[in-house]
Amino acid sequence: MVDLLRDLRLAIAMHSRLDLAFAALADPTRREILSMLLEDDMAVTDVAEPFEMSLAAISKHLTILTRAGLITQEKRGRVKWCKLEPDAMREASVWMQGFGQFEPVNLDAFEAYLAELGLATDR
Repeated sequence: MVDLLRDLRLAIAMHSRLDLAFAALADPTRREILSMLLEDDMAVTDVAEPFEMSLAAISKHLTILTRAGLITQEKRGRVKWCKLEPDAMREASVWMQGFGQFEPVNLDAFEAYLAELGLATDR
């Protein structure tokens, strides 16, 4: 019974982390921030520079990314730095790979097959 409760707690924790990660990834601004951080750590002001929004709005996005565990923020002197946490998306990636069990459809081969059957339509 103890093992079952432990496994249940772990499953709930994993789903909570997945929910946070996917909620954070749902916003295009946050996805762009993550792409920028792929290159290197960045100061918050540098992260904000390419966006046409206030520093406060960028800070909110960074807080969401931090809560989701996708980035970390640390203060170095007077400057707050953001760092990508690449392992943070591992659970989301593993979860999504479960849907990769299907073979991708080769549309050209499928169209040729339909032509052989006389079912192909002209475009």
